[in-house]
Amino acid sequence: MKILFIDIVHPVLMDRLQKFGFVCIDATKKNISEIYDDLDSVFGIVIRSRFTLNEEFLSRAPKLKFIARSGAGLENIDIEYCKQNNILLFNSPEGNRNAVAEHALGMLLSLMNHLHFADQQVRNGLWQREINRGEELDGKTVGIIGYGNNGSAFAKKLSGFDVKVLAFDKYKSGFGDRFVQEATLDAIIQNADVISLHIPYNKETHFLIDKNFIGKLKKPIYLLNLSRGKIVKTEDLVSGLMMGQIKGAGLDVLEYESKSFEAFFEQELPEVFSYLIKNYNVILSPHVGGWSVESYYLLSSILADKILEVDWKSNL
Repeated sequence: MKILFIDIVHPVLMDRLQKFGFVCIDATKKNISEIYDDLDSVFGIVIRSRFTLNEEFLSRAPKLKFIARSGAGLENIDIEYCKQNNILLFNSPEGNRNAVAEHALGMLLSLMNHLHFADQQVRNGLWQREINRGEELDGKTVGIIGYGNNGSAFAKKLSGFDVKVLAFDKYKSGFGDRFVQEATLDAIIQNADVISLHIPYNKETHFLIDKNFIGKLKKPIYLLNLSRGKIVKTEDLVSGLMMGQIKGAGLDVLEYESKSFEAFFEQELPEVFSYLIKNYNVILSPHVGGWSVESYYLLSSILADKILEVDWKSNL
């Protein structure tokens, strides 16, 4: 049973699969044509985001039984094809939820206290205290859109602050607990001082944050996006920043990322992106919210657990 590793992941996954009896093939340096040549006998595929696994790709793997994605989102995989062909899908959102939550909190506190901006000023010989007067998180209302692994982990991180946490999730209900109050999307729009996005990217969430959404806000907010870039329409975000509807934005993901999340600057970027770079009320990071030393191991370890839980003899 051959397992094709298309992306680099923590070696614990390959080690555990090999001990179970799988034959693991390192295809991390192969191009798409070379990988096509390997697909006809492949039992499983391990991937992050290097290639899109569409019908054209998957139809070349008639013996494929599972796809394991190191990470949370499955938008680069043809899920419907997998369902029709009894291909199991594994992901590991539990593995980097703590990293995402800590990254979100770090971005938020830095924005509210101008830490990134003040640091650059001091390095450039400027000692300006009043312009860097911060804003406290205590007493604020934080709205979380999407209450899965990442959203719930962020709510737990906020439990150490005197904040009210509201959460909306279109796909679940009854999740209110000591960390969060279940709410409607409208309640978040009406009451939030901070909105943090933790939702998958799909047709429903494409450009969810646009001029219409921003125009409904009852007060200026801090916006955090650690989900997918195309959930926020950058042009409308920039307008919101310029008009004061958005106080600040922490963006770990950007609209202009490729599906592989790599080689961001190997493209011509629109003028609105230059505004984000120059604006001190914006913090940018290169899609590393879930990219910690600890999560690197956990993402693969959890995938191994899920794959090895299956009774493969009955699935052959």
